[in-house]
Amino acid sequence: METKEFQFKGIVMNGFLMLFVNIALSVLSIVGIVYSIIQLDESNGACGGWLLGGCILLLLVSIIMWCGLIMLEPNEAKVTTWFGKYSGTFSRTGYFWINPFYSTKKVSLRARNLDAEPIKVNDKTGNPVMIGLVLVWKLKDTYKALFEVDSQTMAANPSSVGSDTKGLMKALEQFVRVQSDAALRQVAGQYAYDNEENESEITLRDGSDDVNKELEERIDERLALAGIEVIEAHLSPREDCRGSRFDGEDGTRQAEE
Repeated sequence: METKEFQFKGIVMNGFLMLFVNIALSVLSIVGIVYSIIQLDESNGACGGWLLGGCILLLLVSIIMWCGLIMLEPNEAKVTTWFGKYSGTFSRTGYFWINPFYSTKKVSLRARNLDAEPIKVNDKTGNPVMIGLVLVWKLKDTYKALFEVDSQTMAANPSSVGSDTKGLMKALEQFVRVQSDAALRQVAGQYAYDNEENESEITLRDGSDDVNKELEERIDERLALAGIEVIEAHLSPREDCRGSRFDGEDGTRQAEE
């Protein structure tokens, strides 16, 4: 699927260099403000006034420049926007400085695990079956994750989505959970739980490899909209499932009617 994601192409400077520059600017501006106030007290109004104004302006510039410092760990990225326009994804590991007027949102590119509780679905023959799911996924396309799906409506605390990584990733986890359940119901409805009369038929109980492969493909199709890549998906075994009749090695259970 076509992607609109691209690497950030703006000015990037060494973070430690800019750290020392900012410290120097802040110190100089504060010293200049103190000196200009002394000049004003000594009745040197014109010189002291201009110096005070310049030092205050320099202090404001240094404060703004502090906001441009960013630090990224491995498998993290920052999505940048310039007054609402997407400006690229910055994914270099380390300590850097970029234009502080860029708005940034940090996202995690690390693999995540979803261990879904068993849900009741109907198999091919209409029998109710309890099936659990284990899914390993990670964020692949940051543009789609932030701009193709509405993370605000999926988050438990919508105000946190734009301010921290945890809020955004929790919203994406909710999207993954909903779409995975839908794909699981779709796949389970294509197979019977068991078929003792025809042992060659793929069933939910015995054909786990084929079922898992199709399940992974279906989930991947659904999550591609949000730029999420499925690493692995399979039915998960459960030691206890109240109201179940059979216990298969593939993680499926036929619910009591």
